[in-house]
Amino acid sequence: MSTIKEILSVLEEMAPLAYAEDFDNVGLIIGDENAKATGILVCHDALENVIDEAITKKCNLVVCFHPILFNGIKKITGQNYVERALLKAIKNDIAIYAVHTALDNHPEGVNKLFCDALGLIKTQILIPKQNNIRKLVTYTIRDNSEKVRNALFEAGAGSIGNYDKCSFNSEGTFTYQGNEKSEPTIGERGVMSRGTEVKIEVVYAKHLEAKIIKALRENHIYEEVATEIYNMKNTFNHIGLGMIGELEEAMDEKEFLAFTKDKMQASGIRHSAYTGKKIKKVAVLGGSGSFAIKNAIQAGADAYLTSDLKYHQYYEAENKLLLADIGHFESERYTKEYIVDYLRKKIPNFAIILSEENTNPVKYL
Repeated sequence: MSTIKEILSVLEEMAPLAYAEDFDNVGLIIGDENAKATGILVCHDALENVIDEAITKKCNLVVCFHPILFNGIKKITGQNYVERALLKAIKNDIAIYAVHTALDNHPEGVNKLFCDALGLIKTQILIPKQNNIRKLVTYTIRDNSEKVRNALFEAGAGSIGNYDKCSFNSEGTFTYQGNEKSEPTIGERGVMSRGTEVKIEVVYAKHLEAKIIKALRENHIYEEVATEIYNMKNTFNHIGLGMIGELEEAMDEKEFLAFTKDKMQASGIRHSAYTGKKIKKVAVLGGSGSFAIKNAIQAGADAYLTSDLKYHQYYEAENKLLLADIGHFESERYTKEYIVDYLRKKIPNFAIILSEENTNPVKYL
């Protein structure tokens, strides 16, 4: 790797920015993507002390989970912790890149790490992401159809859940007549052409669209490639917020909370009233997850683990499940280690450093 831009392409493979929620601020927040990369420091929050660490360790790219710049600002004068971190990064030519909900929504991201720490099995997305699937329809002659299909598959089209290389193909009759500027692959300019075409239909995740269209045009035989693109209302069940799974063996509620505290290294857990039921099915959502209490209940969870719950939200458990706040930082605890491991596999022989700074702002007696 020579430039920050090359590293960003790897980060976007890990957590596609299209997976992020609309309200979020993900991707490159500050910095010159064309600068030569000297090292990567991975952290939870890109605070001023983390920027100091990056300077000391000669890393000019800080990859953080939470975006240091979330809401719009009009001045950068060093008056608060956000401005101080940004000023120091800018002065020292350090780029900052945030993954946040792009990794929250990823099937192998924050909530899968949460589930894995608890040993949950049979996991699935709690709130599947909406409006993320598109459908491409194109047409070509029989002799070109296999080449086009394979190119589309290679670019990421045709994946549905646990299956890939999915397509629907049908045949029909084409007609066309090129004008005086045309250079038809089949037939002659100014003469009506008629023959048999294959109609190819594939679905894909919308963030892959540019790559898929590029592959189609590079492998299609025609001068003009006919395409139809549709937005699908189907939910993408393998991408979304939160997860739900099952414990290998059911536990009573106190045992489960003690188990969770140990596995997530939580300093304390606030929870709703005990229901008197065994805990077997568990829903999780790293970070602030009060909005998904009803989703957890509807999914039949015996317990829902998240953070940042307010006083009245504990009532929403309605004795239907055990509701527990394990702490915001704690619920996302294993994220930066995951990022480091991913980058080290993808970019071997490059300086990728796990930050030693604990940026959890919540302290306990």
